[in-house]
Amino acid sequence: MGKKAVLIGCNYTGTKAELKGCSNDVKKMQRCLIDRYGFSEGDIKILIDTDDSYTQPTGRNIRNALALLIKSAETGDVLFVHYSGHGTRLPAETGEEDDTGYDECIVPCDMNLITDDDIRELVDKVPKGCRITFVSDSCHSGGLIDDAKEQIGESCKDDCEDKEENGSGLGFVGTIIQKTGDALQSAFSHDNIAEDSTLTNRSLPLDTLVDILKQKTGNHNINVGNVRPTLFDVFGEDSTPKIKKFMKVLMDTFKGGNGGGFLGKIGVLAQDFLKEKFENNADYGKPAMETEVGGKQDAYAGSKKNKLPENGILISGCQSDQTSADATPSADRAEPFGALSHAIQMIIQETDGKVSNRELVVKARNSLKKQGFKQRPGLYCDDKHVDSPFIC
Repeated sequence: MGKKAVLIGCNYTGTKAELKGCSNDVKKMQRCLIDRYGFSEGDIKILIDTDDSYTQPTGRNIRNALALLIKSAETGDVLFVHYSGHGTRLPAETGEEDDTGYDECIVPCDMNLITDDDIRELVDKVPKGCRITFVSDSCHSGGLIDDAKEQIGESCKDDCEDKEENGSGLGFVGTIIQKTGDALQSAFSHDNIAEDSTLTNRSLPLDTLVDILKQKTGNHNINVGNVRPTLFDVFGEDSTPKIKKFMKVLMDTFKGGNGGGFLGKIGVLAQDFLKEKFENNADYGKPAMETEVGGKQDAYAGSKKNKLPENGILISGCQSDQTSADATPSADRAEPFGALSHAIQMIIQETDGKVSNRELVVKARNSLKKQGFKQRPGLYCDDKHVDSPFIC
């Protein structure tokens, strides 16, 4: 049985999206996989943006690492992915009346968003008899494997969770005072000594994403409603499959002269933009036009009502409409960390790694709740994996 992992941490240093604890989460998980679960260091691929000696967690590099992980898998192998970084929700942009959902996304360091549909496509390629566990310590992460069955999520009652032992060993208890905006100030007590920590949401607001894309491109006509065309314009061939599908449907509509839903939504500026691109470069849309699309619904945001994935296990830092916390303790305490990542490390330490997926998520929920965190971790997988050991 092979054991292979991809660990991803995005701190976005020097940008409006900067976080502090994501690369630390990755390094602690690497040590945990080696010491507790018997992974070989050579079978763990690390992508972080705080050290140039590691592969940078760009959209392309993350997708390539995940694709290689799955391609190399054989029956019986254990695959593990940990992502710490921003999450975001991309609203529908087609303008079609029946396209009303969101694409849940992880946010690589270069802003080349990876959607839940893209992750689902990868999970569907996992060989039979092999499973992949995906821990996402990011905002809006519930549902990140599209259409995975909810086992612990929106419908899980708090009184059921309270019946579980959680142990009080997360290292600190306290009250968190949530403020508006991205930054949250928090007060904790640890060993009865009051100390201050700062929390930041691991959520990338759309307006911040738009501002970063404007800075990246010099194009100030970007707004919510044409983010997907902008991502394609910036990343082209390196865009995710979901973005390419959106653009293929959009370009087919544009070339066909049908001014309905898609073109009506993105507006005159975007239509003029596409026209100029095609006039200057006939091959502009080639990466999208070569993408297989079954119908315009392939470009829609939200769930596609696919068959439930059998081999994927998602442990999310929160529900799809919630935010996850990035904590920066005071100087004389531990390094910055993600709330879910820290909880998982402490639970593994307490149980010596002998914990099921269900137990891990329930314990994490109870611990975070008692500390004052509002985020509720979730478990999404096939029934057969609920009580399976976490990782292996």
